[in-house]
Amino acid sequence: MRIKANKRKDISGLQSIAEKELAVEEKLDELIDMLARYQFDSETVKQFQRRFNQAIDDKSLNSKAIDAFKAIDSKDNISRTELLDEFSMLLLSNKIDSNISSSYLKAKRANKWILMITGIVMITLGLAIIIMPAPPDFEMFTIFYFNQDDGITLMDLISLGIIFSGIYMLIRSFYSKHGH
Repeated sequence: MRIKANKRKDISGLQSIAEKELAVEEKLDELIDMLARYQFDSETVKQFQRRFNQAIDDKSLNSKAIDAFKAIDSKDNISRTELLDEFSMLLLSNKIDSNISSSYLKAKRANKWILMITGIVMITLGLAIIIMPAPPDFEMFTIFYFNQDDGITLMDLISLGIIFSGIYMLIRSFYSKHGH
């Protein structure tokens, strides 16, 4: 019974997509007919062509299409057949080509690398603050004394916080939810 309902939903979804495509084709035919009836100078025709190409490019580069696929991934209590049905509907309704998917993956990899490099820089900075001798004015307060001249200062604790933040960023760059 559930499968029949899903198939009806898929068929109605396909019908609505077909109706939308038919409406767009009718409007495109009307536009072609109007352009054939009237005489335009070459500059106006080029301007129309630029606007049309820009509208097509904007539609194909729409990042909302990828977000629709992310929504399917977040559904936990759904059967495999329903998941496959929704995925096939999304593939039919969203025109995603290899350029869009590759740019999405490149951005994801770039974020991962930036997070990794930032983590390494923060770890190095924190270690440098601890190892390098600081002027007496920069050593704020000593929290714990080892002997009369040495101990753990507030600056050491701050640099440990920087190191742990860098370690967190580094680990997060390696173990992201959807790592590629």
